[in-house]
This record gives sequence, structure tokens and C-alpha cells, in this order.
Amino acid sequence: MPLFVLEKEISFPPVHLAEPDGLLAVGGDLSVDRLLVAYSRGIFPWYEGKHILWWSPDPRFVLFPEEIKISRSMKQLLKQNVFNFTVNQAFEQVISNCKTIRRKGQLGTWITNDVKKAYTDLFKLGFAQSAEVWKNGELVGGLYGVRIGKIFYGESMFSKQANTSKYAFIKYTEYLKNEGIELIDCQVYTEHLESFGARMIPRKEFTAKLKEHFPQLHSEPQKIVHINGH
Repeated sequence: MPLFVLEKEISFPPVHLAEPDGLLAVGGDLSVDRLLVAYSRGIFPWYEGKHILWWSPDPRFVLFPEEIKISRSMKQLLKQNVFNFTVNQAFEQVISNCKTIRRKGQLGTWITNDVKKAYTDLFKLGFAQSAEVWKNGELVGGLYGVRIGKIFYGESMFSKQANTSKYAFIKYTEYLKNEGIELIDCQVYTEHLESFGARMIPRKEFTAKLKEHFPQLHSEPQKIVHINGH
């Protein structure tokens, strides 16, 4: 399969042309307009070194809010009201923690300063959201992602105390469900999110859902440049 190289014009190749691992294109930028077009087409960015890589994996890992599974221990924790939960009260703190938190098996982070700025810009325009978990006034867990229409695209979460990222995810999923969100995009498989009921669906099914919400974007022709022999 060819590797597509993005130009200054905001456009993406059809997602069915992605590599088997989901890699679709390289290059471009993280402008608000490009990010919104990407997410609306089922594409998300991920850095590798200095290069922006754009992905659309098949199958896609998603959670339907009504299917969330909550363990007995987490149900007990939720009843105890140990933590305070908020939405969109500390976006920059959340993304900063996601950027700097140490994760088992990871040597670094894909959240560069450019990524932080790009998603903060999305937040200021109302397209990105954060969920926060507090204890005694201290931010101890949270998550952030992109919300467009009735779909939330999860990006990253962090936890400074046991179960606080789980707490954030459960409470935020409940919040999104009440807001009428139909789908949470988890992007790629993790055992952690599988335990909450996230599951794989074919990319065709995922993009069909996107077309229901963004028909105009999916009908526009795409101009692309590609390199053969990747």
C-alpha cells in the first residue's frame, strides 16, 4: 500500500487505503481545521519522533455508553463519594498531567508541546473536553478528548491515585450518556478499557456512524499525494 503524504491543503485519503496497522498518512499540521476534518473522518494523529502520523485502524475499538460495565469494587467506590468530579474545569492541567505522567512500559509520551497547544486550542473553541477527579482540592485523575456532535473521541487519561482514571472514565461516560452521546471512540485496544465494555467494531461500521453525523465532509473529494513503495 502507498504511504500518503499530506500537503498544506486540508485533505485526507480514503480510510480504506490505510496500512494493515491503520497508518494512513504522514505530515500536515495540527491546525484546528485539520484536526476537526480528521476526527470527523475517523482519523487521529499520533507522533513518531518529529513526524505527525495519521491513523485509521480496522477494526476500531469503541464503547457504546449504554454498554459500560462497572465492577463491584468501582460501584462501591462511587458510592463512597471520596472524590469530587468535574467537567471542563482544568483542561490544561489534565493534558499536562497526561503528558508528564509515567506509564508502565512507555519510555516517553506522544503528547508534545505542539500537541498540547493544538488540543488546548480545540478546548477554547469548545471541541475538546476534560473530566477531572479531585481529592481535597488536588487534581488526582482525569481524561481529555475531542467531542464533535454525538461522538466523543478519547485521547488520554492519567491517574495519581489508585482508580482515579477509572473513576473519571465512569463518571464522564455517565455524563456523556446523559448528554446524548452515542459513541465513545477508544481508538485502539487496551485491556483497561475492555474491562469497561469497550469492543472492536469493523471500520466500515465506525465510518458509517460518522457519515450519519458528518455527511457533507464525507462527500467532498480528497486531493492527495502519495509515495509508492513504502
